[in-house]
Amino acid sequence: MSAPRPNTSPVRLLVASTPHGAALLAAAADAGLLGTARERLLLVANTAPVPETVPAPDALPGFRPLRDRFGRVLSWNAALAPLHPAAWTPRPDDAPLWERQLRSLWGLGDAAVELVVERVETGPGQALARIFPDAPLTVYATGLSAYGPTPGRLDPLVGTRVRRLLHPGLAPGLRPLLLAEFGVAADQVPGEALRAVAARAARELPDPGAPEGAVVLLGQDPHAPGALPPGEEERAYGRLLRGLWEAGHRAVVLAPHPADPAHRARGIARRAAELGLKLYEPQGAQPVEALYERLRPALVTGCSFGALLAASTVHGLPASHGGTAAPSAGAGAYEGGGPVPAVIADALLPGGAGPADPTAPADTTEPAELAGLVRAVAFCAQPRVNPELRGETERFLAAHPEERVRRWFPRRLLASLALPGGLPAGLGPVVRSPAVRRAARRARALGRRARR
Repeated sequence: MSAPRPNTSPVRLLVASTPHGAALLAAAADAGLLGTARERLLLVANTAPVPETVPAPDALPGFRPLRDRFGRVLSWNAALAPLHPAAWTPRPDDAPLWERQLRSLWGLGDAAVELVVERVETGPGQALARIFPDAPLTVYATGLSAYGPTPGRLDPLVGTRVRRLLHPGLAPGLRPLLLAEFGVAADQVPGEALRAVAARAARELPDPGAPEGAVVLLGQDPHAPGALPPGEEERAYGRLLRGLWEAGHRAVVLAPHPADPAHRARGIARRAAELGLKLYEPQGAQPVEALYERLRPALVTGCSFGALLAASTVHGLPASHGGTAAPSAGAGAYEGGGPVPAVIADALLPGGAGPADPTAPADTTEPAELAGLVRAVAFCAQPRVNPELRGETERFLAAHPEERVRRWFPRRLLASLALPGGLPAGLGPVVRSPAVRRAARRARALGRRARR
């Protein structure tokens, strides 16, 4: 009788830093998108600026029903303490020491490891990719970032290890662009699985006490790329609340992001009271997807574009950006991936008629035009990541000189990239000169350093 063959299945480490991430991973497991593994470990990372003040994803209401998808739940913060998990990465010479330490701490032995992370260019994903240099990578996107460019040029030694991109398919008909430069295949997590996970979590939530027909007002992640500055966000919420009142709504359920500071909610409560709106604040930070299923609100609105599209596409709820999906002033809005989420929300959700009418229909945008617009914005945001999009972007801008398209492209940015609309036509041959373009790139780099 031959000796039993050793178990060659890998140990899969799944990293979640938000309740949205944990829910998407649970849905991917239910849909069979995570494959088989010797053990499936959920590694929870609290990446808030001050983690002690914000609950970790596994400490939030609604997490318990997700728990059975994972063999063990581990804490990245506990493994690194007192280092901060959002900013730390190991030095190259220290990575083998960290691998031995984590294998011992988590009982991995000499098993092969696979990583499922939200990002590989920063944070826990980058650190783990360095610590486990042979581990294949799966990247997932919880919102609309799947449709934007990779935020910066990724080390090819890391990018070529990425096997798949998991995403919730919030913009039907659009092809994900994230990590496309490495030929990464994109797999959509089925909406039915996402909604089933949310419905199961909803049964664990305390009753928010809101009446039928209430509106859910979403808070944004203040640390997300493209997030509105505090002053602009407060003004946006004021306009949203005024618009809801004028549209006849009287009950609003506030769903702040877990990382949102407490004073933001107090400011919204004061403004709602001034208008005569009844504001309900659920007990503790609750996963917004579970809140959708618990309340089935009459309308979902706010500044969080991914959560708005999830309400509409996955949960079948009326959603509106209420005028918040508008171009930000200046080329600086393109840092961190550009305004791709706002572009998509503006095209696919109602609200374009202004905040006074949050149920107004969206601007009519053909699917092909939206795809071209998103790819043009992606090129402008990261021209060095997707240089092959230059010709397509030039043709798109030349064919769409109208304001509803050009408003997303600051003229100074177009000029620095020698794209149509940036400078008078007579200067085109000059700005297309390689020497001039090199000088423009150096000037942009100096400007970014000065802003930092």
